[in-house]
Amino acid sequence: MKPKVIFSYVFVNIIFYILHITSSFAQDIHFSQFYMSPFTQNPAFSGAIYGMAAQINYKEQWKSVGTPYKTVAASYDVSFQKKKNAKAFFAAGLNFFSDKAGDSKMGTTQANLTGACHVYIDRFTKIGGGLQIGYAQRSVDYTALQWGTQFDGMAYNPSLSSRENLGVSSYSYPDVAAGVLWSYNNSAGMKRVIENNDIKANLGVSVFHLSQPKYSFIGTNEKLYIKFVIHGNILLSVPYTNLGFVPGFMFFKQGGPSEIYSGTLIRYKLRAKSKYTRDKSSSAFSIGAFYRAKDAAVISMLIEYSNYTIGMSYDINTSGLNKATSGRGGFEISIRYVAANPFMVQSRSRF
Repeated sequence: MKPKVIFSYVFVNIIFYILHITSSFAQDIHFSQFYMSPFTQNPAFSGAIYGMAAQINYKEQWKSVGTPYKTVAASYDVSFQKKKNAKAFFAAGLNFFSDKAGDSKMGTTQANLTGACHVYIDRFTKIGGGLQIGYAQRSVDYTALQWGTQFDGMAYNPSLSSRENLGVSSYSYPDVAAGVLWSYNNSAGMKRVIENNDIKANLGVSVFHLSQPKYSFIGTNEKLYIKFVIHGNILLSVPYTNLGFVPGFMFFKQGGPSEIYSGTLIRYKLRAKSKYTRDKSSSAFSIGAFYRAKDAAVISMLIEYSNYTIGMSYDINTSGLNKATSGRGGFEISIRYVAANPFMVQSRSRF
């Protein structure tokens, strides 16, 4: 059986399984700019898109209703492909995130190592699989909390007992994730980037928290539920113009909760790098909107210059919480650096 047929069969069956699975509770961190946060989608992104990439993400939300939730993430990945005509290559990466919520700063800090293998199906297409192994710590600051039993009749008195079974203030656990990614890039062929013929796409399936670690401060048997993710993104340039469209989507299900997030960017190429002239820099500007079902509308912007990309977005709350937030959700910023200019056209000879 051909590799394409095998992958299609497995891919369809995994999607069918994900859409019919049920459970309950617990959600992971998420970024509105999911296209700038590859390892929250799929460990198979390691080495799949760029030869080397480093990025930082920061998100702040719910500032209008109290102490804001803050999430910081960073990642680095590199391909070990040594020959342009290689039919397969390995890649590795590492990523880190810290998420703190509310007055008690309840949150998770986690570091992960990722390995991936990618196989070329043809000149433009490859399929990869990735495995991620990490270690996480959950923590909470009980001293920042106030309880009704600590009211002495006149004011809050921190010396009074809360009479609560608060449990431990931190605990740790190992974590495992895996995924499969299909990617396409016609820039690997003979197209001239100055003609704006770029077509780049990826589609993947991933599973997080395969080890289902215990997830409780008070020693119960509650577990961190497995998270299933389906995601896709594509750059469709309009030939011989400066315009392009970058639609994308992400679906995840973790226990009972699920999220559907989709939208598009409109991309305008300001200047293209050319292998025929001395023009060594390139730039593009993108703006668009996404929608997280029953939660938020998101306005997004990307600025690309040579090897750098800066992304900014703002969530406008549309859920029932908007009565308290007046629609104010959260601000997010991301920065990415890649080793090879993503506008560059590289010619490959395969098969």
